[in-house]
Amino acid sequence: MSETNTWVAHDSDRPGFRSGFVAVVGRPNVGKSTLVNALVGEKIAIASATPETTRRQIRGIVDRADWQVVLVDTPGLHRPRTLLGERLNDLVRDALSDVDAALVCLPADQAVGPGDRFLLGALPDGIVLVAAVTKLDRVSKGALAAKLVEVDGLAPWRAVVPVAAPLGDGVEELGAVLGGLMPTGPRWYPEGQTTDEPLAQRIGELVREAALAVARQELPHSVAVVVDELELPRIHVSLYVERDSQKGIVLGARGARLKGIGTAARAQIEGLVGRKVFLEIHVKVAKEWQRDPKALARLGL
Repeated sequence: MSETNTWVAHDSDRPGFRSGFVAVVGRPNVGKSTLVNALVGEKIAIASATPETTRRQIRGIVDRADWQVVLVDTPGLHRPRTLLGERLNDLVRDALSDVDAALVCLPADQAVGPGDRFLLGALPDGIVLVAAVTKLDRVSKGALAAKLVEVDGLAPWRAVVPVAAPLGDGVEELGAVLGGLMPTGPRWYPEGQTTDEPLAQRIGELVREAALAVARQELPHSVAVVVDELELPRIHVSLYVERDSQKGIVLGARGARLKGIGTAARAQIEGLVGRKVFLEIHVKVAKEWQRDPKALARLGL
């Protein structure tokens, strides 16, 4: 791992301790972020039915007495239609080039299709592979058994583990499998740390998640959020859309929809920081930002 040269290792001389980095990959909407949150035991990545919800690498730390696994949540690998989509695919490939293993998410309630084969074909040769068959609670026992057989034949997996992340089914078992596959190494993060995401980014993501929850049908990809000022308890946020008509959608009649977004986001943020906050959201238009390199840079994408 080239990046680890700049980090401080903890318990580096502990005999037999295992540690490593695992890229969590899959098509859009297969439960990657939900699974990462379940493995970590804390919400560090937002989840939505909207494709391209995850827009950067997010590290979640799973720490046990004998091992530490750093999960790298990635965007869904897909055939891109915009510059943003191309950059998201680049993030996935970058993550795969610098990890110890790949955790491939394949939903139990969906047939293996071209998107899955596209993903499997993009995996580096020789990488340690583990399959997580997600959403097991959505299928019968017979259908799950058939799915596990199908998945087993797709790649040279080291393990195939069925999980239902929201219910916790199979989560500990999957964590133990990943921990056992890691090489001998140091604890890269201190005990108790669950992510290295900056607070401002986590807050911005919670605002975006709230916006997607109320306007997902109208604005599936067009929302971006930047935290302009963070000095608790006050937080000032800019929520960007691509067109003037979309701004009206986010605001709603007399600002009612924006108020709902703020209320939902504030509740999540207060849970994160452990105190009351004052959240102010300004809706702005950045024309066709998904296709504009300069706009993407301003938005940190």
